[in-house]
Amino acid sequence: MVAIKGHFDGKVFVPDEPVDLPRGQRLILHVEPAPESNQPAGDAWSVLDLLSGSVEAPPDWAAEHDHYLYGTPKRSEKKEE
Repeated sequence: MVAIKGHFDGKVFVPDEPVDLPRGQRLILHVEPAPESNQPAGDAWSVLDLLSGSVEAPPDWAAEHDHYLYGTPKRSEKKEE
């Protein structure tokens, strides 16, 4: 089964992209409303404002990001040795 995104123009179903099917091909359509787009609208600054935020992280996150992301030893531990 192939999922094809499209819209209903009030009379017929119209695919949003080209469909590789022979002309006249008989089909069975199962119609399911698409979820609303979660893409923010507006100018670039409005989009950045909507998508930016804070992350809960340890106080040394910036200095020790390799440790938290990749499991490398902490830099502060290397200096103590």
